[in-house]
Amino acid sequence: MSDSTKSACPICNKEFPLGKIEEHVNRCIFLNCSDDETTKRKRSPSPVFNKMQKKPSTSGKSPLKTSTSTFIEGSKKNNKSNINIESSSSSRKDSNNSNTNTNFAIPLAKQVAPKSLDDFYGQHKILGKDTILRSLLEKGEITNMVLWGPPGCGKTSLAGVVSEICKSNPKKLRYVALCAASCGVKDIQSTISIAKNEIKFGRKTILFLDEIHAFNKKQQDTLLLSVEKGEITLIGATTENPSFSINSALLSRCKVIVLDKLDMDTMYCIVTNAALKFNVNILDGPLSDTSIDESNQQISIENAALKWLADISDGDARIALNNLQLILQDNDNGGVVTVEDVKEHLKKSHMLYDRKGEEHYNLVSAMHKSIRGSDDNAALYWTTRMIVSGEDPRFIARRLVRAASEDIGNADPGALQLAVTTMEGCQLLGMPEADVLLAQCAIYLARAPKCREADTALSRAKSLINNHKGPQPSVPMHIRNAPTKLMKELGYGKLDPDGQGYFMPPELSNIHCDCIVVTVEASRHLKSN
Repeated sequence: MSDSTKSACPICNKEFPLGKIEEHVNRCIFLNCSDDETTKRKRSPSPVFNKMQKKPSTSGKSPLKTSTSTFIEGSKKNNKSNINIESSSSSRKDSNNSNTNTNFAIPLAKQVAPKSLDDFYGQHKILGKDTILRSLLEKGEITNMVLWGPPGCGKTSLAGVVSEICKSNPKKLRYVALCAASCGVKDIQSTISIAKNEIKFGRKTILFLDEIHAFNKKQQDTLLLSVEKGEITLIGATTENPSFSINSALLSRCKVIVLDKLDMDTMYCIVTNAALKFNVNILDGPLSDTSIDESNQQISIENAALKWLADISDGDARIALNNLQLILQDNDNGGVVTVEDVKEHLKKSHMLYDRKGEEHYNLVSAMHKSIRGSDDNAALYWTTRMIVSGEDPRFIARRLVRAASEDIGNADPGALQLAVTTMEGCQLLGMPEADVLLAQCAIYLARAPKCREADTALSRAKSLINNHKGPQPSVPMHIRNAPTKLMKELGYGKLDPDGQGYFMPPELSNIHCDCIVVTVEASRHLKSN
């Protein structure tokens, strides 16, 4: 056989015939396997060859068919978040002879993950009918992208759909999944090395890198050249703002896909279909209005309980499904789950908050602007959101001090005094007793008259100094300090003969400190108009 039909192994650099190179590469990577085991060994969880194996379904059917059968036909046709609960519930009542399947060796959120775009709920702005991204994915054309959104909005689920697309066309597409929080540069380099060899066989490697913001800028640089050359197609997922967490050079080569927090209708569809997957009987009305066979071991759950579960999950599908799993596991012997039962299991609602991320600054900005807009209800709401989410009360108090000076200022000097006292009180009391101090201060600042004189004038003065051409002007002689006799003789601290009493060079006296006091009523009138 001629050398032209041979190819070098990227691992050991030895040459092998094209028909044998892939088998040899596999053997090179898995050195701990014997030759006899090569064709029948199980894949190790290597980040390089992360080829998903078929896992046994809890219902005895194939995972694909089981997952597909759990979704409502109307949603498949229209890809909307509406579903006919009455028809789906009544159809499940006919199967009362079968017990509820509550095998959670695999988490519920993983078991009900969508396998196709028709199974994907929510995010209609980017995956709705006739959208660009949906059209590309349906054609099997996958481009470099960064999925940005809050936890539980569908980033990993969308990557799972891409994985299924790659499985449907294994001769052209190869899917590799890594997590930046648990892998390193060597894993990336190994993946790229194999991807280069796969290109020779006409296969394109799709690399899904979850939590891509966990990589620093230097680690992200290892992806840059391969993405630019097309050796790999990168799909990154992040909860952080890509503008701050991802290398700008890498970001410029990827399309940023923004995923929104899931709305309540979508959340309701997700938890409902998850319940139907495990043969849970959904009751349209309360228990007193529905006849249930006490001897049946099938779990039943009120429709209102599912709605309440969706409402308190704050748009995080993973949280909702984990809570539903907890409820099903606790009632695996059958029975009826009511709204009160769900509330008893879930004492506290999930609040999206990251004390170092973008949501941290979004909430404090909302509080500050509500105070500026004289909306006391909004100021109290956003302050409470931060308190309930576990924000440091001293951080909230510091922002209240800033708002008292920046937005109220001399229109009510007592506001600054109250804000400083609130900050000292928070340091003295701590949480949870300090929460009422923050609420009182936020309400007072929102109701106080507003005057941005100091902040506006300060900005003008900074601009004047920064934009001044040439050296900064000297301090006028008559306002200089004169601690010695010599300095007095030289004119320090002495008014000039012309009697000019200016305190700064006349050409710079155009700052214009204008105090415009805006009352609460006037502020609300301006806001409404």
